Amino acid sequence: MLKIKNNFDLKSTINCGQIFRYEINDNEFIVLIKDRVLLLKIVDDEIIVESNKEDNLKEIVTDYFDLDRDYDIIIDDILKRDEKLESVLAFSKGLRMIHQDPFETLIAYIISQNNRVPSIANSLNLIAKNYGEKIIFKEKTYYLFPTLEKLKDITEEDFRECKVGFRDKYLYGIINSIKNGDLDLEKIYKMNGEDALNYLMSFKGIGNKVASCILLFAYQKFDVYPIDTWVKKFMKEDYNIEGEKNIRKFTLDKYKEYSGLAIQYMFNYKRNGSNE
Repeated sequence: MLKIKNNFDLKSTINCGQIFRYEINDNEFIVLIKDRVLLLKIVDDEIIVESNKEDNLKEIVTDYFDLDRDYDIIIDDILKRDEKLESVLAFSKGLRMIHQDPFETLIAYIISQNNRVPSIANSLNLIAKNYGEKIIFKEKTYYLFPTLEKLKDITEEDFRECKVGFRDKYLYGIINSIKNGDLDLEKIYKMNGEDALNYLMSFKGIGNKVASCILLFAYQKFDVYPIDTWVKKFMKEDYNIEGEKNIRKFTLDKYKEYSGLAIQYMFNYKRNGSNE
């Protein structure tokens, strides 16, 4: 068991569109990560963490929720660049970028294109159930997401049985690209945002939005980001800026290396807070 100060917004962080495999029940959260199941409970000003695998729990949780990064400094920097975001930043205080496993994130966001969140989660859970490790925790059954090794012989038909639809051929191709060394997920850590974006987009089935999500949510490259309908609405209504190209130019000029975070705060505010 691990106790950490409740100095970040756990619910918003989990429920803001970064991940798909989680459960929320009041103040209790289940999150499935690379090698274990996490149970997180909010109790007063602390978050209590339990897991089926307790070793290195503090390091794992700190890394996954990016707890060592001082987000207050980042928010202050963004605010200095743009005072109009004051209410947006105040609403999203405590929201952090989750440091996800790159392989699972890659698969998840290829499945996400032109897809609904429940369907994405269902496909990922089917892949985990069919090929991942079974875990019994708190008298419930969970399945960890499979490693590349466990998916190395999967076929397009196997993917199709996991309800991924037309994305089966892209997933099959990506698995083979990693197997033969064309796609090196570790190499991306050393790339800058632009080079990493172009590198991922060179593989079939990965467009700008998918690549941006992978880089922001797995590699925490804050200068790349997806632009969805919520962000487009916010930029139109608050800045009178339309079109992805114009939005990207504005945000990169305005927020520099923190553009991705600024966009995520706008997204969170527009979707969850602007009508409160």
